[in-house]
Amino acid sequence: MPFKIRRIVTSHDERGRAVVGADSWLEAAPGVMDKNLGNCWLWSTDSMPADAFGSDPVLPGVKPALHPKPHGTVFRIVEFPAGAPAVMHKTDTVDYAIVLSGEIDMILDDGAEVHMNTGDVMVQRATYHGWLNRGDKPCRIAFVLIDSKP
Repeated sequence: MPFKIRRIVTSHDERGRAVVGADSWLEAAPGVMDKNLGNCWLWSTDSMPADAFGSDPVLPGVKPALHPKPHGTVFRIVEFPAGAPAVMHKTDTVDYAIVLSGEIDMILDDGAEVHMNTGDVMVQRATYHGWLNRGDKPCRIAFVLIDSKP
């Protein structure tokens, strides 16, 4: 499902003063595991601590980062359309999930479910899970994936 997100990135000028380095609209691409989902890659890092002065990883022609590199992170927003089925999956990451709009159910492999509404947050710690939108509106979630030990 296509949507756009305004992404603002701060930077520094030649004198070291803070400036807005980028202010643009990024368009979501279809999801990898489910083409009905919208997936907008906003940023990624490939080291810890992160390089605050590196180049923009989200450039035209650069393949979106789905999972963080070792010692890295990925920041993205995913939109789950109404009725989107759960795609069960697991990543070796600690994920911060913030429901920006709508509502959704998070399902674990033992069948346990947690209902989440706008404003709810979750810390997902390398568990096998899926997201099920039983509502009648799309649900947008901001995710920060952080590389973790397997």
